[in-house]
Parts: sequence; structure tokens; C-alpha cells
Amino acid sequence: MAVRIRMKRMGRKHRPFYRICVIDARKPRDGRAIEEVGHYDPMVRDKSQRVVVNMDRIDHWLSVGAQPSEKVAVLLRKVREG
Repeated sequence: MAVRIRMKRMGRKHRPFYRICVIDARKPRDGRAIEEVGHYDPMVRDKSQRVVVNMDRIDHWLSVGAQPSEKVAVLLRKVREG
């Protein structure tokens, strides 16, 4: 099974909110996730609070072969830096 760590869009029109999920790559974007490991809210003014992730679970999924999407990889890099 090809497992990806990617974002699922939530929220409403012009007010996006994303859940960071571990999901089978063949499922649709907003399909059922295996596990939700965080969220990203681009509308929050304080940049340090835009991304909330459970790094223990992210590290677990990366260790068993899950691949992050490009955008999630950028977010994880920023979380690890700061």
C-alpha cells in the first residue's frame, strides 16, 4: 500500500483549513484517512501557530515508509527548524 502524508481541505469558501493526514495515495483528496496527525490553518496571523503536528506520529509513519507530499514536507521542515 502506497501511504502518503498529505493535506485534506476543510473549512469553507475563502476560509481554508487543512488537516494533515496519513492516507492511502489511491484515495481521493478528502477521502477517509488512516490517521490524522495535525492541522494547518493559513489564516492564523501568528506564523508560529499555523501548523500543529504530532511529531511522534509523523516520525513513526516516516519510519515505516510513508512519503510526505511536497507541501507537507515544506511544513514539516519549518516545524523542525522553529
